Amino acid sequence: MEKLFTPTAVGRVKLEHRLAMAPMTRDRAQPDGTPTDLMARYYAQRASLGLLITEGTQPNEDGQGYLLTPGIHTAAQAAGWRKVADAVHEAGGHLFIQLMHVGRMSHPDNTPHHRRPVAPSEIASGEQMFTLAGMQDMPVPRALTTDEIRATVDDFRRAAALAVEAGADGVEIHGANGYLLHQFFAENANRRTDEYGGPIENRARFALEVAAAVAAEIGADRTGIRISPGLPIGGLVEGESGPDLYRYLVGELARLDLAYVHVMHIGDEELLRDIRAAWTGALLVNRAGRPREAIADDVEAGIADVATVGAFALANPDLVERVRTGAPLNEPDPATYYGGTEKGYTDYPTLS
Repeated sequence: MEKLFTPTAVGRVKLEHRLAMAPMTRDRAQPDGTPTDLMARYYAQRASLGLLITEGTQPNEDGQGYLLTPGIHTAAQAAGWRKVADAVHEAGGHLFIQLMHVGRMSHPDNTPHHRRPVAPSEIASGEQMFTLAGMQDMPVPRALTTDEIRATVDDFRRAAALAVEAGADGVEIHGANGYLLHQFFAENANRRTDEYGGPIENRARFALEVAAAVAAEIGADRTGIRISPGLPIGGLVEGESGPDLYRYLVGELARLDLAYVHVMHIGDEELLRDIRAAWTGALLVNRAGRPREAIADDVEAGIADVATVGAFALANPDLVERVRTGAPLNEPDPATYYGGTEKGYTDYPTLS
């Protein structure tokens, strides 16, 4: 694991090692999307990971899908994130806020306006969503108009500006895990006939416009993007063109010289190598199901510049020290992943 503990750079951020915290939804914001003091404590506890990528944070009201997720589109939300960023910086870490628009992965009962979700096309996910009334079918979404797509690009831009004003070191655009940008990529969710549908260049257009707008607003070296090639989630099927879409997407993103591309990797090794070859900036890899002993493998092999970790970081605030010394790890408690209090959130013990 020698290379894992060498310095590197991610955009303008200088890191002492190559472990980072992956984004994980925890559902502990206030009902209006404002981050809490408890959230500030949670992130600050994990500052030794160096680069902390936050849970998905909606850039506008339509972007919310789950209960108690944070936003970054109001003054109150920005003030809450300022407390988080200050706490992380005081503890020696760096904070990137993940901008997540869920698209059709929502239910009206979970949003402040109770409108139908929006998506590339009027095609439901076929899945259910947890609400205060229990599990409910997610409704057929409303297709965004071309003008609304452009307005949503601007919402991402404004949210990025607000994040940096609130003290974040940068933002990560969520283009993965079945959410809005990913929905545009997938053949079975995007049936548009305008410039945002059809050929891979069109299905990638929205993501590229968001990335370009955010980079222009806050600087490319403060902007990252997360992708999950081939991930069958949220009812999405990318189709045979999926790998070529990602090859095209990453090639175009390389022109923007972003801080990083973050890959949620589920097993297409050839595609991952192609992404590595096309991307000259920092490549972050979050490998699904990776055991502890393999945490450093992608970094040591030169596939990744940084390895991001989820549940390991959730349950081990001092993960870096535990990995460095070979100390045993706390086991995460799935029952406390979403919602609740400090239990299973800020009460995991450290070695000290």
